[in-house]
Amino acid sequence: MRAVQVQEYGGPEVLRTVETEVPEPGPGQVSVDVAYTGVNFADLKARGEGYRVPSLPFVPGLEVSGRVRALGEGVSGVEVGQEVAALTNGGAYADVVVADATTVFPLPSGMDLRTAATLPTVLPTAYALVHAVGRLQPGETVLVQGAAGGVGTAVGQLAKAAGASGVFGVVSGAAKAKYALNHGYDDVFVTPSTNSTASTNSANSTTSTVSAGFVDEVRAATGGQGVDLALDPVGGETFRASLASLAVFGRLVSFGNASSAEPWRVGQPELYPTGLSVSGFSILTLAQTAPDALRALTEQAFAAVAEGVVSLPVTAEFPLEEASEAHRLMGGRTSTGKLLLRVA
Repeated sequence: MRAVQVQEYGGPEVLRTVETEVPEPGPGQVSVDVAYTGVNFADLKARGEGYRVPSLPFVPGLEVSGRVRALGEGVSGVEVGQEVAALTNGGAYADVVVADATTVFPLPSGMDLRTAATLPTVLPTAYALVHAVGRLQPGETVLVQGAAGGVGTAVGQLAKAAGASGVFGVVSGAAKAKYALNHGYDDVFVTPSTNSTASTNSANSTTSTVSAGFVDEVRAATGGQGVDLALDPVGGETFRASLASLAVFGRLVSFGNASSAEPWRVGQPELYPTGLSVSGFSILTLAQTAPDALRALTEQAFAAVAEGVVSLPVTAEFPLEEASEAHRLMGGRTSTGKLLLRVA
């Protein structure tokens, strides 16, 4: 079978298509003939710096859609040939992948394999950020970093459906801001590398340059109060700015460290004065520590898709052999929505 391997860490050019043996499922596992594979920022970090890589060579990829190929000992609830989506520990850039049965999900009626490939990581993450961890309530406000990415696209829609009175996003360019405004956001702040910040409002599509950073703009958009919930996958200075954007009793959820900054630390001086709280979320870690909770979360997220509450547009699709091009597009910070690899 074909697989895309990382044999050394580096840029997109280190991704190489090789022929390798078909993996067999062990006890409690399922093998899947892959139709589509989702591309995630975690794949880029794995390729470039070894994020969650046990050893080399390594096949990236955390989510697939396809058909069940074989069942390991003790597996029930799915059948050979059944269409499924699956969350994996890696190995998804391939014709066949093995996943734990607890993270293999039969598709809802009427859902196609292309749509299903967008779901296993992004939708449960977004659903958890809004509901299970973020606990967003009707009438509250939310600030989302990376509003035009996969998780950001889903969060904007879920937050609006949950009754948020203001959904605010942060992106890296004006084109991304316009995209985000079509997916639930009321106001989007642009923070390009020049350190200037611009705001694009759904009621006024013009873009105007304002002061550096987004904290002042968030305060202005919320009448000086700040937001009730901030969601941050970036870390570093962005994490600190998100914390500074919170209202009294506000909540911040960290769900990544795209900046590769030092792990965040926050304590009494930051939290006590206005009763703030900080929490974290990782779907990959939850899959290992609380698979039953992940399964319930995923079923709720898939139901939201089936009911039309949220959708995640596929904005680019590449053949498996062109995985490096998908990485270049995502790494260039110009992509929006979801990127897929077409395998079968």
